[in-house]
Parts: sequence; C-alpha cells; structure tokens
Amino acid sequence: MDINHLKQAIEKGLQNDRFILGIDGLSRSGKTTLVNRLKQWLQAEGHPAVIFHLDDYIEDRNKRYNTGNEEWYEYYFLQWDAEYLKQELFSKVHTGTELTLRFYVEQNDSHFLKNTTIPRKCLIIIEGVFLQRPEWRNHLDYIVYLDCPRETRFKREKEATRQKVDKFENRYWKAEDHYLETVRPLEGADLVVSQPVQPV
Repeated sequence: MDINHLKQAIEKGLQNDRFILGIDGLSRSGKTTLVNRLKQWLQAEGHPAVIFHLDDYIEDRNKRYNTGNEEWYEYYFLQWDAEYLKQELFSKVHTGTELTLRFYVEQNDSHFLKNTTIPRKCLIIIEGVFLQRPEWRNHLDYIVYLDCPRETRFKREKEATRQKVDKFENRYWKAEDHYLETVRPLEGADLVVSQPVQPV
C-alpha cells in the first residue's frame, strides 16, 4: 500500500495545532498494521503523535453479552458506550491537554482510569471498528477506511477462533452488515484503501 496521499494529508493537517486522524475498518482489515507504519514514519519525521485504540475502551462483559438483545446488537451498540466515548474522548481531543478514560483489562474483565497527556501540537490517531458511527464521525478531521473482503479477514483469525463460525454469523458479521448498510463508511471516508496493508 502506498500511503503517500495519507502522509500528505497528515503534513497538511499538522499545520494546525491538532489533527485528528481516524483509521476505520472492520475486524482484521489491517488497522493496527497501518497505525504501526504511521508510527514509525512519524517518529522518523519528528512529529508527535498520540494513539487511541477503541478496543481499549470496551464495556464489561455483562454489559455486552447475554443482555437479552440479539448478538449483533450487543456487538454494535453495547460493545462500547458510544455516548461516553463521544463526551470523554472524541469531544475533547481537539483542545484537551489530558484525557482520563476507563481502560479495559480483558484478563480480569475490569476497568481502571488511565490518564493520557496530549501535546499542544500533535497528530491524534483514533483506530477502531465502526468509527464513522453518527456519535463520533464529526469529531474526526480525516478518515481512512480499510476495505478488506470478509473472506480475507476471516482467514486472518486464529484457527481456534475460526471454529466458532456461529459467533461470526450471529454477532460480528450481522453487525458489520448493519454498519455497511446504514452508515455507508466507504462513502464517508476521505481515503479508501482496498489493497492489503503490508507491515514495514
């Protein structure tokens, strides 16, 4: 993947004090790989950056499993507290100097408050699925959407995970279809990347 267009957009955005970059894409589409490539380039260029991964801010299991709702609904609407993240993350990254967010610990299904200091002038990258949902979209200056076929993404899962096809069919894929049909993220993105994102 040639990310020169993205680098140019970042350099233009950094002429201001803050530039908020969103990396959107469905599960296993290559978001983390792209973020890691950008991180190396930013460090080489001396550009300060702060990175937020939405999966660090998911809800407790009892709020997103066995709630009485359909599984896809739990994943799309209950995996994250969209309004909380809107207020405490997305609404504050343009001007805040320190953000305090509930950080999820998967090992014991708990949260702790984590402070993140943000330099006055920097790039802020927010990466995660369903990033263009209505609660969050307008708080981002530039959005990249990684468009990767479901079959390719599924092959990237661990073999043990791929055995749970029912969970994908009932939970993940239905939620993805809802996002694609109602939000139409390819149309809302500033840049759509269809090629695989290769590691550095």
